[in-house]
Amino acid sequence: MRNPNIIMTIAITTALSCAVCSCNRQEQRENPLLQESTLPYGAPDFSKIEAGDYLPAFEYAIQQTRDNIASIVNNADSATFENTIVAYEESGHLLDQVSRVFFALTEADKTDELGEIEKQVMPMLTELENEISFNMPLFERILQVYNNQHDALQGEDQKLLEETYKEFVHKGALLPADKKERMKEINLRITELQQQWGDTLLEATNNAIVWVDSKEKLAGLSDADIEQCKKDAESRGGKAPYAIVIINTTQQPLLSSLADRDLRRQVYEASIHRSDGTGRFNTYPFVSEIAKLRAEKAELMGYPNYAAYSLERTMAKTPEAVYSFLKSLIAQYKPAADAETKAIEEYARQTEGPDFNLQPYDRFYYSAKMKSQMLNINDDEIKSYFTVDSVLINGVFYAANLVYGLTFKERTDIPTYHPDMKAFEVFDKDGKPKALFYCDYYRRPTKRGGAWMDGFAKQSHHYNQLPIIFNVCNNAKAPEGKPSLITWDEVTTLFHEFGHALHGILSDCNYERLSGTSVARDFVEMPSQFNESFASIPEIFDHYAKHCETGQPMPAELKERMLSSINFQSAYALGENLAATCLDMAWHMLPSDKVPTADQAADFETEALAQVGLLNNQIPPRYRTSYFNHVWGGGYAAGYYSYLWTEVLAVNIAQVFADRGALDPATGSDFSQKVLSRGNTGDLMQMFSAFTGMAQPDASGLLKARGLK
Repeated sequence: MRNPNIIMTIAITTALSCAVCSCNRQEQRENPLLQESTLPYGAPDFSKIEAGDYLPAFEYAIQQTRDNIASIVNNADSATFENTIVAYEESGHLLDQVSRVFFALTEADKTDELGEIEKQVMPMLTELENEISFNMPLFERILQVYNNQHDALQGEDQKLLEETYKEFVHKGALLPADKKERMKEINLRITELQQQWGDTLLEATNNAIVWVDSKEKLAGLSDADIEQCKKDAESRGGKAPYAIVIINTTQQPLLSSLADRDLRRQVYEASIHRSDGTGRFNTYPFVSEIAKLRAEKAELMGYPNYAAYSLERTMAKTPEAVYSFLKSLIAQYKPAADAETKAIEEYARQTEGPDFNLQPYDRFYYSAKMKSQMLNINDDEIKSYFTVDSVLINGVFYAANLVYGLTFKERTDIPTYHPDMKAFEVFDKDGKPKALFYCDYYRRPTKRGGAWMDGFAKQSHHYNQLPIIFNVCNNAKAPEGKPSLITWDEVTTLFHEFGHALHGILSDCNYERLSGTSVARDFVEMPSQFNESFASIPEIFDHYAKHCETGQPMPAELKERMLSSINFQSAYALGENLAATCLDMAWHMLPSDKVPTADQAADFETEALAQVGLLNNQIPPRYRTSYFNHVWGGGYAAGYYSYLWTEVLAVNIAQVFADRGALDPATGSDFSQKVLSRGNTGDLMQMFSAFTGMAQPDASGLLKARGLK
């Protein structure tokens, strides 16, 4: 999944060459965040940036933005597209540059010092956003342009005007004065709460470590996994020789291998209880207040609930459309899920006895054993063929070369924010520079859970800016000198996040506000989900699936077994996603006076799942309410459905590729030109239709693609 932080727009101007920053040392020095970068593509120079640079850079850039807005408002000339809309597009240029660098680090390498700076910066940014959103003289000029020039404008100019106008209206520009003031208060408070949520959840997840006293208790794990547990213990204080670290999802990957049932239970309970209940890690108070404030915000805008307000500018448009989509999937999914659970429990009883009751922490373990027996395959055998470096270079990059003509060259001369991060220059099929791509794939205590894409700069012809994109994951890093092995799920995650990266790399737009991934939530996950399909195409698979020691490709017989096992017992994956999606919708369908208190939150979750038929002890939500960061800390409120929605789009697009030749460069070029390069410059459904030839997406292929039909 990509980074949910939404920050304004990027660039640097040479007029800032005299800016300075106060540092701990006595002398004054130039602030590298306020200078034009001399690195290729204008990349941030992490060899010069210090933590103390951020706050003064934000202060300077915020004031510059205020000055730019004032210049627009005070312009004595009549409002035009150039002096109002384009000027507004440019107004937050420097601030966006500073923000993108800073928030990249607070997500991926958040030190205590950066955390304290973030607490100061977030209210400042929210205040500025409120000032701009409710600046009536500014909005009146935008409205004048919208009323007088809309029909005369074409293409991206017209789209930029539409998006700018709709953004102001959606934020409350047309509200009466008293409601605007309340909206400002709500925005500020939500910002505070999300900051507290993020800090608490990170601390809770780091605290939910399961300490293990002996290697014997880790029976079932591979030597590499045991070594990682030892390394995790050492890096987190060494309270015991080994530690099992909790990742962001409900189920934990190691549960498929751990033979010790009590240890499996401890790991599972540490996961689901990391941030609920009482005490310092309880996130329910934040959830309750954020949900209530969002509902009130929607009501101020005249909507019955936050879901209706939030969905207005998406492909789905309404909560009713989302629920219709979800109910159809739930009805088809449930029989497969019930059969899957029954089969796993019956299999477990063959060895554990007829009275054995399958628990959620048992499911992955017995499912893996069942797969091993039925398909003669096990994860450790497969994992030795998936090293991070080979999957990236020989898989992800190789596919992008075959389909889109891109080539990649590592740039060791470009500084990064962490030694684990790598930088690659990207070239198009003609050898012209296309983008700069960074990857940061290994987990550490300062990195939040999950995987995402974002960028230090978005592509823009208006600024003559090529994209600077990065992917972040949380894979286990092997000891020095050994290859880092990943699971099949982690393989597809690398392809997934690079699909987002391609959306940014292949962008060909004039304005930053419209380029790359600047699209509706229920479209933005399509390129990434579609890109996953390349992971299992034989020509791609054979090129990266090579043994970590011998370098030999995976034997044909093992490959056949492995690929046939991809959808083994796949009801779980769909069910956990459906459950999380329905939780998200349930919280955001509430009017403000019906939002549960913190003490009622857990019961509300149970009731919400029961109402849609998804209260299933065996298949819990992928994210429970108390650690659902997409929704409470990110930009996916009433939007988590988009992963399933866009999966339908991705399946349809993959079928077009399959029909034309999955690796056909002409098809890749067509897809790039009609979809990936266009960002948000046109109607998203029309883009989809232009490539697929379909008037509407066809959801019938989703369950088939997941092996459930």
